[in-house]
Amino acid sequence: MTGVREAKAELRTRLREIRAAIPPDVRLALGLEMLQRLFELRAFREARSMLLFYSFGSEIPTAGLIQRSLDQGKSVFLPLLEAGGMIAAELKPGDSLAATTYGRKEPSNRVAIDPAQVGLVVAPGLGFDPQGYRLGYGGGHYDRYLATLPLATPRVGIAFHQQVVPEVPDEAADARLDVVVTEVEVIVCPSRRDGPRFMEGEDGSEAPSRGPAA
Repeated sequence: MTGVREAKAELRTRLREIRAAIPPDVRLALGLEMLQRLFELRAFREARSMLLFYSFGSEIPTAGLIQRSLDQGKSVFLPLLEAGGMIAAELKPGDSLAATTYGRKEPSNRVAIDPAQVGLVVAPGLGFDPQGYRLGYGGGHYDRYLATLPLATPRVGIAFHQQVVPEVPDEAADARLDVVVTEVEVIVCPSRRDGPRFMEGEDGSEAPSRGPAA
């Protein structure tokens, strides 16, 4: 266990440096390319509610993602930390965001939603691998929150291509994602048990379908 955590810490340091080295203008351009791939996912188009996140620092930009989702009439939820744990609250058009000490902006509305209301998750991370494992910032907040969602809820990670690695060290409590989207690819991960299965859609995008785990 200690070895896995040390490997995660080392990988976090390396991926932070890689991501921080992307110039801001390039980061913005790559982020727009990634968003175009995300918008083409049938799972995204069909979701009426979604858990997004407000990016900060060198993360892939998400302000446009949030605004487009609101403009399309989707229910948008954002994460916030409450009493040491993660909950999600709804962000409605015109709502304000509050600054935090850890960097990410949170909804000023701090009324927690029922996790069953989340129709799709778009998750942040420092690193991702083709198996769907995600390297977060070390708090375990997303892993614990994902465990409260219905198994059929699609989980999508977004990142720059440089953040995709062959293997993310994993532990038993680490939650897997279904798809990872970057500016150059859509990586369909092995199906989770009782989770959605993603397959090639007629329009060339990936469409989720219920089915047994692979």
